[in-house]
Amino acid sequence: MFRDKQIDLAISRLKANVHTPLRVVLWDGREVAFDDEARATIRLNDAHAAEALRRPSLLALARAYIDGEAEIEGDLREAIRGAEAISRAIAPRTARAFAPEHHSRRDDRDAIHHHYDVSNEFYALWLDPRMVYSCAYFRTDADSLAAAQVQKLDHICRKLRLAPGERFLDIGCGWGALAIHAAREYGVDATGITLSQNQHRLATERIREAGLEGRCRVLLQDYRDLAGEERFDKVASVGMFEHVGLANLPAYFAVVRRVLREKGLFLNHGITSSDVRNLEVGMGAGEFIEQYVFPKGELPHLHRVVHDMSAQDFEVHDVESLRPHYAKTLGSWSAAFEARLVEAAAASSERTARIWRLYLAGCAHAFEQGWVSIHQVLASRCTRPGPTELPLTREWMYPR
Repeated sequence: MFRDKQIDLAISRLKANVHTPLRVVLWDGREVAFDDEARATIRLNDAHAAEALRRPSLLALARAYIDGEAEIEGDLREAIRGAEAISRAIAPRTARAFAPEHHSRRDDRDAIHHHYDVSNEFYALWLDPRMVYSCAYFRTDADSLAAAQVQKLDHICRKLRLAPGERFLDIGCGWGALAIHAAREYGVDATGITLSQNQHRLATERIREAGLEGRCRVLLQDYRDLAGEERFDKVASVGMFEHVGLANLPAYFAVVRRVLREKGLFLNHGITSSDVRNLEVGMGAGEFIEQYVFPKGELPHLHRVVHDMSAQDFEVHDVESLRPHYAKTLGSWSAAFEARLVEAAAASSERTARIWRLYLAGCAHAFEQGWVSIHQVLASRCTRPGPTELPLTREWMYPR
């Protein structure tokens, strides 16, 4: 009885402070509408689920859905906006600092396995045909996701000024799309590395199917185990350094400096914090990602990326924010996931599908709101004085 009174009090407070097109249906049949025209419904299956309304956060509300104590009906993106409004209403929550994480080779391998080795079939349901699992590059709002991903691959290759015969390294290569594209379209000798066994297996198959075995390969390898010095003319890292850890960024960039030739180009494409103190996304969103999706993930602010690259003898030439592009990419992924939700559960589990349903739609919202961002940083290895190998303007990056 006491708990029911507390929940009733929490609902009254929410109704007085929240105005969003969301409806909440309680386990006893009562309905709470936060707007006259609700476009989404959160249905709480029991009194325990309603506890999330007493001290609401994005983590608490997500956990109720993941555990099957709540259901979402209607517009998922609107439900997430409503969950944000509810989370903000009771008490403002500040973002917490990333706790320094230990990133041993085994830790990172386990984290990659958790995120990427759900199954190749799972990812193929909602990614583009090349299975590019990173921010696309849209030239117009009408571009399809598949077209925008090819445009992204080209955008990276042009920025790096790839030329036939050059040695190219892709750190964290995913299912091999960039390495294959660079070898086939730009004539480079491409090497990709990944810690995911599923990615390594499928990438190797795709390289063989493309007839590129002689000048394209994917290795199952930790970036810290890259051997040799000045082995590569150009290096890219796409969606990788989020896994490295803030404390390990200097070591990560030092490895790139070691394997890249003098004046060679390095493009780092990664998600960045919007907070200069490198704080997590607030209201429990960062904790949700840490617990359920990306264990040990840490996001640096852009200023830290540039600082740590510069400290490792990289001269930064160009910085480009792709935040609107990632909001659009994630929106496309989320819509594709919604359309194949039953198949996604069959390719993983009901619980995993619930997690990823929230994750994709929630990340689209996060990038739209500017909670996080994403940047491409182009730099060259400059350990000795002298001119760069770049033209005077950036015109080479954009096709006429």
